Amino acid sequence: MEPLLEALGPRLDALLGPDRVITDPVRLRTYECDGLTNHRSTPGIVVLPDTAEEIAAIVRACADAGVPYVARGSGTGLSGGALPRADGVLIVTSRMRRILEIDIPGQRAVVEPGVINLDVTRAVRPYGYYFAPDPSSQQICSVGGNVAENSGGAHCLKYGFTAHHVLACEVVTPDGELVELAADGPGYDLLGVFVGAEGTLGITTKITVRLTRVPETVQTLLAAFESIEAGGRAVSAIIGAGMVPAAIEMMDALSIEAAEAAVRCEYPPGAGAVLIVELDGPDAEVAAQFAEVERLCRDAGAFEIRIAADDAERALIWKGRKSAFAAVGRISPAYIVQDGVIPRTALPRVLARIDALSAESGVRVANVFHAGDGNLHPLVLFDDAEPGAAERAEEVSGAILDLCIEHGGSITGEHGVGVDKSRYMPRMFTDTDLDTMQMVRCGFDPAGLCNPGKVFPTPRLCGEVPGVRKGPHPYEGKADIF
Repeated sequence: MEPLLEALGPRLDALLGPDRVITDPVRLRTYECDGLTNHRSTPGIVVLPDTAEEIAAIVRACADAGVPYVARGSGTGLSGGALPRADGVLIVTSRMRRILEIDIPGQRAVVEPGVINLDVTRAVRPYGYYFAPDPSSQQICSVGGNVAENSGGAHCLKYGFTAHHVLACEVVTPDGELVELAADGPGYDLLGVFVGAEGTLGITTKITVRLTRVPETVQTLLAAFESIEAGGRAVSAIIGAGMVPAAIEMMDALSIEAAEAAVRCEYPPGAGAVLIVELDGPDAEVAAQFAEVERLCRDAGAFEIRIAADDAERALIWKGRKSAFAAVGRISPAYIVQDGVIPRTALPRVLARIDALSAESGVRVANVFHAGDGNLHPLVLFDDAEPGAAERAEEVSGAILDLCIEHGGSITGEHGVGVDKSRYMPRMFTDTDLDTMQMVRCGFDPAGLCNPGKVFPTPRLCGEVPGVRKGPHPYEGKADIF
């Protein structure tokens, strides 16, 4: 064990008791990666706090010892955002899973960071409300992780991302202080900076979330097309008609094959692509729009359309899409999940280029994506037992991100940058952009101990090693650059 960690261990034992401090090498391996398994690092120490005060005390101990730390929720992230440090402490919040308050008149709930996303909806559904952000992993992902990554989900087209549903956060700052960040607070929008900062600015210990009223009507259809291009035409037609469905999701033939193998979703056989469209709202509005969506899908070439008659049929339609990422494990030993974003108008061109990249490289790519907002999730498949296969997959994965940037998009829509895509940041941002972002980060964490090595390609500005900057900041006294 690193000398600094070895010295810190007894203090952590005193804070939590030895049963909540993990140093056994075998048990530590449990936490070596998040949902993106091709990045792994065994943590030096894992701690399991139960309260915000314990997290604050742990952070103060790490700060005093100069030891880096990383917060982790359920470990379902897909960018290596919770990748631990071998020389650091992993602070696991999964034991903090109490729903502290449900305020139906105020349309809000207060939860701890380890609360599972779907459990918020289950708790408030009897009152006619739900928690709108719905990542595909919502049955297992934690609200604290959703806050860190600003998670979205299938219904973010209409309802937005986590940031649109968080009213306040209690946060442990990198110096171990407990503070409240609120959406309606005075001065800078610090809550807006914190949500989506990927755990680099502090650790959330309590979240006040906005609750959304259950819509009067929900209607869901599944349309099958011979090609993904035909499905893309249907998406363009629906959005072009001025409608904003709750969700528009698309899967290609390879991802359908995986879903069928995993969960037997029974999508129409022979489909080159399926489109899932869900509308919700007042009865009359949904009825009128739904008829138009059905017509537009048929005009675009849908050879079969299925309409869910009840909640059970709706769940069956969504079953294949919600299981798509994990299902790919049925057809490939390993895979990389990407998360690029493009304008909707570029969908046909980019998808065609991805097909060409796949054919040229011999690397299979399964496409699953939020078609309504252009958030792509290409699944790059490879056999990690084959020499060079992982490197070829990484090359194709990077080329897909380059395509997104080339067409005016982004390298991430909801999974975050983490450690996986930090090297691509200079392709999207200038040095000045990156320095400005890091100045914000340094404002919160000048010692560089809070989830270091994530998001940015190098630890510029804050220093190469943890510690307060020596001497003046390089931009000090240069206010004219802003």
